[in-house]
Amino acid sequence: MHLDDSGIKQLLDRFYGEYNFRERILHDPIEFPHRYRRPEDIEIAGFIAACLSYGRVDLFKPIIERILSIMGNSPYDFLINFGVKKQGSLFSGIRYRFNKNRDIICLLYILGEVLRRYGRIEKAFKGSYKRDDVDIGHALTGFVDHLQSVDTSDVYGRDIRPDGLIQFFPFPSKGSACKRMNLFLRWMIRDKDIDFGIWKGIPKNKLIIPLDTHIARISRCLGFTKRVSNDWKTAVEITEALKKLDPEDPLKYDFAMCHHGISGLCGKNKGDRIRGCTECVFRPKS
Repeated sequence: MHLDDSGIKQLLDRFYGEYNFRERILHDPIEFPHRYRRPEDIEIAGFIAACLSYGRVDLFKPIIERILSIMGNSPYDFLINFGVKKQGSLFSGIRYRFNKNRDIICLLYILGEVLRRYGRIEKAFKGSYKRDDVDIGHALTGFVDHLQSVDTSDVYGRDIRPDGLIQFFPFPSKGSACKRMNLFLRWMIRDKDIDFGIWKGIPKNKLIIPLDTHIARISRCLGFTKRVSNDWKTAVEITEALKKLDPEDPLKYDFAMCHHGISGLCGKNKGDRIRGCTECVFRPKS
């Protein structure tokens, strides 16, 4: 099956139309920002949740839960007044895989600095966004560069950026697929289904798909990419393929496709093309 075959669009549109988005919220990190009503709290909870959303869902969700519970009813109010000496000890002992305890505290410190300078993460991001950009790649690079420029001496004792901190802030310009950053941007910019759309002025078709192993596998099966590496170029190529199906909202298929993979229904060893996956929901019905 090829991209110009309308059958792929019909299959994905059917899958998208029948998908129970609300039911899957509790199996996704987007559950956390959905607990809040104020845009500034949604934004902060979403950023923290996205940064830690790697590995197994049942392992990273308790970490996010613990961090947000310490912040109380308003993550925004907590962080804009956050001081490492005064409140850093509240997060003592919290770590996750590559991120040591001080890396997580530094993530919160950097967010607090951004809020004090700009008021909102949205404003900090849009400082690097240009309307004629083909996608959000340039703006994301500028935004991450700004996050990494914050002096970390208050946390580490000197201005350093250990691997566990840098892992939160990948650069598209260095080839990273930036899955978690793109996930956060989808939540903030896209305004349909379970996404929030609280950032205005950036078209949905400027977004890049949050590329993980599930999206990559399904996309290769559907012929959206032949690239082997799960990098930025592959994410862009898959997004461009989805734009041929929906030019205005290509990422509308992302959540359903990803959770089809997470659910275990998409076998890893069923072949690399759609015709080899006889039980796949994306396979044409005879």
